Amino acid sequence: MDGIDVANGMVGAILGIVCAVLFQQPLQDAWYRLQKRSTTAIRTMRRREESGPAWQTFSLGPLQTSALIVEGDGSSPVPPEAINVHVLDEEVVLPGDMAGWRGEIAAEAERLGAEGRTPMWNGPRYAVESFDISRSPLDERPEIHLRLRPTDYYTFLAAQQLDRRLSDGTTPRSRYLNPDDPLAAPAFLQCSFAVNIAVVTADDMLVVSQRSNRVRMAPGVWNSSVNEGLSRHIDSSGRNAPDLYAVARRGMREELSLEAHEYSLELLAFVLDVDKRHWSGHFYARLKDLSSSSLQARMSRGVADRWEHQTIDYVPFRPATVVKYMTRTNRIHRWAPLAPSLFHLSLVHAYGRTLVERVEAQVLRRL
Repeated sequence: MDGIDVANGMVGAILGIVCAVLFQQPLQDAWYRLQKRSTTAIRTMRRREESGPAWQTFSLGPLQTSALIVEGDGSSPVPPEAINVHVLDEEVVLPGDMAGWRGEIAAEAERLGAEGRTPMWNGPRYAVESFDISRSPLDERPEIHLRLRPTDYYTFLAAQQLDRRLSDGTTPRSRYLNPDDPLAAPAFLQCSFAVNIAVVTADDMLVVSQRSNRVRMAPGVWNSSVNEGLSRHIDSSGRNAPDLYAVARRGMREELSLEAHEYSLELLAFVLDVDKRHWSGHFYARLKDLSSSSLQARMSRGVADRWEHQTIDYVPFRPATVVKYMTRTNRIHRWAPLAPSLFHLSLVHAYGRTLVERVEAQVLRRL
């Protein structure tokens, strides 16, 4: 009997070990899943109804911007024939209690000229009266309707003082802008429409520029490869409305010495800086043959608007590399508001939304 007991005990021990090996981990996993589901169910029961704004500005983890992507997601470019630009005859007029601010700017420019210093040039510009989007009935492609009014640089500078006190103690921002309706604003507060271009060289390097400390608006910040504002004098021949693709090609020529046959060009989105009321057409340009070193050599031989940039970085155009570059601690608070959204949309255009968003999530988890 003792031998049988010992044998039975050994068999029981072996069976116990086998059962532990076979079933312990599955049981633990099942228990973990049950706990997780119970916790989720309890949290769901405690949640209350929530709401949030339909329009939110572009952000990437800790990188927060005031750029509102109004139309476009990077995947489908907007063709030139889908853009309808109409220029109204009446020039923008500032309200009476802001007109004096423009006079101050004009007086400062006159004083600088009298002292032999560089005055501010009061160039003719456009203000945005309205921006509307419709869809074609058959394929639902976007149709853009952009209405512009004539204005000038001095009016633009006056209107940029959105937080300056008016005579009644309010500010232009509090009096004329509604944060819950970011697309509604008077034309005199929207005296800026520019194209911003992300340029990628033939060897897959993204061109990133730093604005010169000599420029009046946003000196020293990091920006798109090319930034070019609409000019009534240059971009409107006769009474024709400006062509946004032509403006982009002018910017490529003036800032990077590139000609139209050397790159492909696509309009990815329309974006609004809701803080400063700057409108932008976001473009993506891909160089056909010029590498980053060839582009540097080209620029060393002369650039029309060299003074606008003080540094140019060349960043490998891969999702992880670009996202890490944008969220670097020494860079994250030094971006022009519209640039990060441009680079994100360009990555989506080149690599697809699914891949880019997965990589962005991975990078942000490691910050």
